[in-house]
Amino acid sequence: MGQIGIWQIVIVAVVVVLLFGRGKISSTMGELAKGINLFKKGLNDKDSEEDVASKIVDSKEKVVDAVSEKTKTSS
Repeated sequence: MGQIGIWQIVIVAVVVVLLFGRGKISSTMGELAKGINLFKKGLNDKDSEEDVASKIVDSKEKVVDAVSEKTKTSS
């Protein structure tokens, strides 16, 4: 008692497939794999926190400039 046998694993697998369906399980596993790959890519990314922060500031400045130009032309 206390050990998991092959029949217990088979029963659990059959119940999971019946509940969720094969399509839902495969799409979920695909999304999980994409998430893991993106996580690994994020760990290996060479950008430092300062570079990311400067990119964020630059993009915010562009948005502010675009909004100010829009308000100037509409007035």
